[in-house]
Parts: sequence; structure tokens; C-alpha cells
Amino acid sequence: MLNNRKIRLMTKLALYEKKQGKEDIRLSKYYRGDFVRMELLKTLVSVTFGSLLLVVAAIIYKAEYLIAEATRLDYAAIGKTLLGMYIILMVIFSILSVVGYTVKYNMSRKKLAQYFRLLKRLRKMNSEEKPQENEFYLMNENAGEEDTMQ
Repeated sequence: MLNNRKIRLMTKLALYEKKQGKEDIRLSKYYRGDFVRMELLKTLVSVTFGSLLLVVAAIIYKAEYLIAEATRLDYAAIGKTLLGMYIILMVIFSILSVVGYTVKYNMSRKKLAQYFRLLKRLRKMNSEEKPQENEFYLMNENAGEEDTMQ
């Protein structure tokens, strides 16, 4: 007879493994601090690259003005402004990154803990079923021996 509770549990486990589980299992290989630092480093590199792209785009957009006013521009003030904006962007994105990836890691651990609880329940169901299946198997074997004896 089919055990509907076991089927539902196995379906729930399979859906988790197929969708969210891959990412959660990948994250479980890291300590929280290592994961957050790795993602923070990716964020800082991305912010740096994006900032450089914005500066290059602004220079290209204002190229005619920059060439015409090249001798009259205050390059120190421009550099300080750009550096200040870069530092502000780095701080904001760093804070958001640390908070966001810490929350993501913690949520992943909670989902993984729930997954392992469900696996434990499935193992328990399987171990409870095994003796019944073994008795059925033994009864069928004995019945087969009786048929050959007659």
C-alpha cells in the first residue's frame, strides 16, 4: 500500500533539491564570514568597475568641453569630488552587501536545517517500514517453498 505521507515528504524534498537546494547546499560549504567576505569582494570589484565606466562615459560625453577648457580646469577639485563620490558609493554598497549576504546566508542555513529535519523524518519512516517489508518478503519466500514441497 502506498504511504501518502511518505510520498508528500519525498515530493517536498525533491522540489527543494531541484530549485532552492542547489544554492543552499553550495552556500553550506562556506563559513558565514568567508561567504560574506567573498561576496563583499565581488561587490567592491563591481562598484569599482561601474564607477570607472561612469567616469569614462562622462569624459566621453563632455570631451569637447574638457578639451576646450583643459588649461582652466581645477583637476584637484575634480579628483577630490570623484574620490569622495567613489568612497561614498563603496561604503553604501559595502554595508548593503554585508547585510544582504548575511541575511541570505542565514536564511539558507534555516532552509537547509528544515531540509535535514525532513530527511531525518524520511529515514525514520523508511526504518519503520523496513521490518514490515522484511516480514512480507519472508512470508512470500516461505509460501514459495511450500509450493515447491507439494
